[in-house]
Amino acid sequence: MKTWVMPYATIWLAFVEFLLVMTPIESGGVATVLHVTLGTLIVVLTFETSRRLRATRVPGRVKRIAVSTFQLSVAAGIIGFVLATRFGTDLLLPFLGVSLQGVLGFLHVVLAFAIITQAAAVAIAHDMWEDREFEQETEPGSVPPPPRPAPGAARRIAGGAARSGGPGPQ
Repeated sequence: MKTWVMPYATIWLAFVEFLLVMTPIESGGVATVLHVTLGTLIVVLTFETSRRLRATRVPGRVKRIAVSTFQLSVAAGIIGFVLATRFGTDLLLPFLGVSLQGVLGFLHVVLAFAIITQAAAVAIAHDMWEDREFEQETEPGSVPPPPRPAPGAARRIAGGAARSGGPGPQ
């Protein structure tokens, strides 16, 4: 899988995870296996994105966001495992009026939102770096059309935007 595809795949997997959790499917069984499988894929993709970007000359901020996205995915996985064990279901937290399980569930969702947000930041920043778009300023008040692909440039499957090959590994 090309490097630029990985953060976009992470975004879509996280989106599917949200849809899966919001559907009225009984917990356990196929839904749980699918949730764990997609979550594991997210961890793998965020790790591999981080690893590959580390090997490029992409700006440090993009590398740091990729690393933290991986760390967030690991934290979400750990919390997900604890949630699956039903640990803290009967432990009511004082002053909050919710169980430990409820707090962990909330944190799990917050981490999922953070993952999808950070993966989007990595995807856009990597694209701009790879296509060298950050070098071209635009006039205030204008929204220029996307650049035309160079003759013979490979076409991206998603969105139809040109992929120039850029300075980093594909």
